[in-house]
Amino acid sequence: MTDVKLALQEKYKEEAKKEAEEDKKKVRAENLSEELLAKLPNPSGWRILVLPFEPRDKTKGGIIIAQESLDKLRIATNCGYVIKVGPLAYKDEEKFYTGPWCKKGDWVIFARYAGSRLPIEGGEVRLLNDDEVLGTISNPEDILHHI
Repeated sequence: MTDVKLALQEKYKEEAKKEAEEDKKKVRAENLSEELLAKLPNPSGWRILVLPFEPRDKTKGGIIIAQESLDKLRIATNCGYVIKVGPLAYKDEEKFYTGPWCKKGDWVIFARYAGSRLPIEGGEVRLLNDDEVLGTISNPEDILHHI
């Protein structure tokens, strides 16, 4: 019985290692490297480059979420991580008299279908206009993402 238990433990360790490697390939805010940032487009004018929130494919309890549900979440996400800000973003003092609505490194909320989608290896990024940002949030997992 212990041989079976040990074999299962080894199998679980291997699977966890594979999942961790696959997770590193996905473009997420915590995985952004300088090398990857250099490959991404620089926003021009008043645009902002945002990395949409990437939902986890497993719940905290270990339940695997269906791929179709994950795809729906990716398409309809309305939360993202600000990667780059264009040179003219938030420079219009009449429009943004209180100052910038966000900065590089913030998690922002935007309209569901806002911005231009740009597919990249491992995910997608969005180019938003500076006035399409609806608000900021400290943790995107604090808001409910419907499946």
